[in-house]
Amino acid sequence: MERINFLVALTFLATLQFLLFPISNAQTKGRMATVLSIDGGGVRGIIPGTILGNLEAKLQELDGPDARIADYFDVIAGTSTGGLVATMLAAPGANNRPMYAAKDLTSFYIEHSPKIFPESSRNAFGASLTGLFGGPKYDGEYLKQLVEGLLGNHTLNQTLTNLVIPSFDLKRLQPVIFTTKDVDGNQILPTTVRLSDVCLSTSAAPTYFPPHYFEAKGANETVHSFNLIDGGVAANNPTLTALTHVSKQLILGKLKGLDVRAGESNKMLVVSLGSGVAKQEEKYNAKDAAAWGSLSWLYNNGATPLIDVYADAGADMVDFHVSTIFKSFANDQNYLRIQEDNLAGDASSVDISTTKNMQTLMQIGQDLLKKPVSSVDLETGRSVPVPGSGTNEQALARFAKQLSDERKFRQNK
Repeated sequence: MERINFLVALTFLATLQFLLFPISNAQTKGRMATVLSIDGGGVRGIIPGTILGNLEAKLQELDGPDARIADYFDVIAGTSTGGLVATMLAAPGANNRPMYAAKDLTSFYIEHSPKIFPESSRNAFGASLTGLFGGPKYDGEYLKQLVEGLLGNHTLNQTLTNLVIPSFDLKRLQPVIFTTKDVDGNQILPTTVRLSDVCLSTSAAPTYFPPHYFEAKGANETVHSFNLIDGGVAANNPTLTALTHVSKQLILGKLKGLDVRAGESNKMLVVSLGSGVAKQEEKYNAKDAAAWGSLSWLYNNGATPLIDVYADAGADMVDFHVSTIFKSFANDQNYLRIQEDNLAGDASSVDISTTKNMQTLMQIGQDLLKKPVSSVDLETGRSVPVPGSGTNEQALARFAKQLSDERKFRQNK
């Protein structure tokens, strides 16, 4: 935890530095950095997928049917299932346009999730014993074939906008953040790694999928080896990670399209999408947990308490930090966090991919659009409605207009 807390603190300070001391670059021409962040959450990725479909539709209303999410965001960050979504939105497809439109994300989940999370592996007694004592719940073979088939030999430096994908190196016990651009200028992490390797790494959730090992060449033909697991153990909500990337790029003068000047208040536009949590269900308690041993923390009535605690705690801390940053500079209207806190039953699982549950998740996403814009209360840590901000769908319409205006500004300079 010390490494993860240090990473969060470093990210907070880097972003604060950018807001206090913005960097101007005479060769760039944009007015604000635009960031999209997508949480991890397995099959619950249907929820942010639904939200993204709505946002892209609003962009198309403004700029025509060919508009795509990747056209508007300088950085798209994603962890685990969010990393898969981010990659699908930014990977080049036909005519060098994004491989997937946002409206097709839910169809992708519905088609492939039952094969990624097969019911036979999830419910069989023998499979449960294997998951406890002899390997992950799922072998990951279908996911591997799917991702490699879709992405082929496309590499990280070929994406249509900047990606930021967290993972965690099991051998070195430290976070590994894959980015389209070489942030530090030293090529410690090669940007020519295959996108399929990045996706399989960030989604290798402990107890669910096996870790992903691969090698890649960096500068001077140096071979780097990676032993990676799900990025959710370090940054299930990758918003701060994305903001740090933007800050470093601006400091180094590497992020094209930006001219952020001192004294301007609108420096970042951030959309952060959660995949839902089960806060209100309160499915764990201290009395029960007092009797748990190591196995019960890892597996308890089909749930994984330890993983839930780490992932949800990290995601909430990120939201708390980012909200604090934006509110302290009276710029909170430029930060939109959309998250459903009231998941329950099968909908709160990461791997229940029945038709009924996936339809429920789609409906949760649609209902979330109609809910009021909410923000974390800095005193209680709870998410509360923001007076006068309308619904999430109305906020997305406002953000779509700002994104469209920013893009047109850059095109006309």
